[in-house]
Amino acid sequence: MTQMRVPLSAPDITEAEIEAVVNVLRTPQLSLGPKLEAFERATADYAGASHAVAVNSGTSGLHLCIRCLGIGEGDEVIVPSFTFIAAANVVRMERAVPVFVDIDPATLNLDPDKVEAAITPRTRAILVVHTFGRPAAMARLLPIAKRHGLRVIEDACEAIGAEVRGQKAGSLGDAGVFAFYPNKQITTGEGGMIVTNDAGLAAMARALRNQGRGNAGHWLEHTVVGYNYRLSEVHCALGLEQLRRVDSILRRRAEVASWYDECLRGNTDLILPELQIPDGKISWFVYVVRLRERFQLEDRDAIVQTLREQGIGCGRYFAPVHLQPAYRDLPKPNDPLTVTEQAGQRSIALPFFNKISLADVREVCERLQDAIREISV
Repeated sequence: MTQMRVPLSAPDITEAEIEAVVNVLRTPQLSLGPKLEAFERATADYAGASHAVAVNSGTSGLHLCIRCLGIGEGDEVIVPSFTFIAAANVVRMERAVPVFVDIDPATLNLDPDKVEAAITPRTRAILVVHTFGRPAAMARLLPIAKRHGLRVIEDACEAIGAEVRGQKAGSLGDAGVFAFYPNKQITTGEGGMIVTNDAGLAAMARALRNQGRGNAGHWLEHTVVGYNYRLSEVHCALGLEQLRRVDSILRRRAEVASWYDECLRGNTDLILPELQIPDGKISWFVYVVRLRERFQLEDRDAIVQTLREQGIGCGRYFAPVHLQPAYRDLPKPNDPLTVTEQAGQRSIALPFFNKISLADVREVCERLQDAIREISV
C-alpha cells in the first residue's frame, strides 16, 4: 500500500489539548462530569442555541433527533442522496422512509424546489445537510417546512461555524448536529453534539443517550428505553480545547481553500467550489472539485488512483446513497436524481487540513492537472 506523503486529512492537536486530556486522566471521573457540562455549554453558546447535548458520534446525534421528534415507522423524511450515508441510515433505524431528493448543481445542497415537490401526507421532516460546510438554502427551506407543518433537522456535521444571515448553522431548525471525527474542523476523536432551542427535546436526548435515565432518577431507574451514546470526559476535554480556537482554525482552512482556488482557477476541466457565498459563511470541511461533463466515472477513478500512487490522498465524495447496495431494497426515487449522480461520478476531494503547506497544495494541484491531461490524451 502506497504511503500517503500528503494525506487527505489530519487532525490538529496541540500541547494544550494533550494536557487537558492528561488532566482528566488524573481525576476519578471519566464520564458524565464537569468537562461534559462545560463542553455542552460552550458549544451551545458558540452555536447560538439554548441547549447542547454531547453524544458519541454525529450519527448518534442525528438518530436521537429523529427519535426525539417522534418520527417512526412509515413516516417519510426528505434527505439528500449526495451525502454521507448516516443521514439516511438514522431514518431507517426508526423504521421511517428516507425520500431522496436531488441537489442544486451550484451548491450541492438540497434543491428547495425538488423538496417541495417531494412532500406527501406522510412527510414528517426535512433532514437538511450543509454539504462540505456550505450552508443549505435555509431561507427557502424553512418557509417550505412551516407551510407543510414539517420539522427541520440540520445535519451540520460538516459545518460547525458556518453561517446563514449571521446565524450559525445548526441553530436554525428544530435541532442541529455537529460531528467531531478526526477529519472534521475540530475533533474529539469520536463524538458529536446536538444543539437545539427546544428544552423538551434536549431533556429527552440526554435521557436517551444515557440508557434512558432521567435526571432525578437512581442509576438503575430508566424512564425510557435508551442507548449508550455517552461522550467521555476525555473526549469532552479535547473538544473544549479545540472549540476555544475554532475561529482561528476556520480562518486557516479558508486560507487553504483560497490557495487551491488560486492554483486551479484557470483550469477549464474543473468546477471549483465558490469561496464566498451571498448572505452566508462557509465552514471549510473539505475541498472538493468536480470534473466537467465530458469526463466519465472511470476517468475520475483513474485520476484518483494516479494521485494515490504518487502518495497524494484524495477521496471520491460522495457515492450517492440511493445507489448503495444497502439501499437496493428501497423504491427508486420518483424523480431522477440527475445532479446527484453526475456529482457522484465526477467529484474529487483533495488533501485538506489545518497544517497543510502552500507547497503541498501546489504539488497536489500540479499532479492533479497532470493526471487530467493524461486522461485527456
